[in-house]
Amino acid sequence: MAKGTINNNVLTFNIDSEGYFRNRPRYPAELYESVFENCSEFKLAWDCGCGNGQVSIDLIEKFDKVEATDINVNQISNSFRHNKINYTVQPAESPAFPDDYFDLICTAQSLHWFELEQFFSQAKRVLKTGGIFACWGYGFFHINEKVDRLINELLLVKIEPFWAPGNRIVQNGYKDIQFPFARINTPDIEMKVKWDFNQLSDYLNTWSAVKLYNSKFGTDIINEIAPGINKVMKGKELVKMDFTYYLGTKDEK
Repeated sequence: MAKGTINNNVLTFNIDSEGYFRNRPRYPAELYESVFENCSEFKLAWDCGCGNGQVSIDLIEKFDKVEATDINVNQISNSFRHNKINYTVQPAESPAFPDDYFDLICTAQSLHWFELEQFFSQAKRVLKTGGIFACWGYGFFHINEKVDRLINELLLVKIEPFWAPGNRIVQNGYKDIQFPFARINTPDIEMKVKWDFNQLSDYLNTWSAVKLYNSKFGTDIINEIAPGINKVMKGKELVKMDFTYYLGTKDEK
């Protein structure tokens, strides 16, 4: 798929940024524990593709300052605020930061949207020697056999053509990415939430493929599938995300 198509999907996150802020799940404490235990210094972190800053606000528990960047102005406008977080609108592939600047670079649920060769070149430039590079994301989810089957039949099959190549990268668990860092072993991290259908539908409405499908057909596909899903969901259900986590370090020069 053409580069422009990827950008169109990325820019859907400017639509209903308030909904993204409210309805995207937060990351588990075990994830941050794993990242932090591998960091040697906690002066400066870069949250690249920060979206609404849900990672930035967690990073300040350990870091003196966080630089948070995103290309979507509306995402930054609807972000967590703190005096230790500096938000700027910048592309991941050409950040205005000095060489050897960061102790940690994080990219959460966003790496798959970047032009990877350019981004990795810049990440290695601005990351200190011995600094940590961390990225993670989640693709689909699982609730139970009945709900999963209906969501596949009523939703996933229909929106399948609207996923960008970037979406497919994270759905494949970043297995096709060649990371230019020395890999660090990571624990298995589970990302789980308990949602009723209203919370699930709010989350589904943040998907870029859902937004593009609705735009093309002038409809609200989540509202259309609601009666069928509501019949098989029993109040709050355990939702398990397909979670991917990579950790690496910049080698000595």
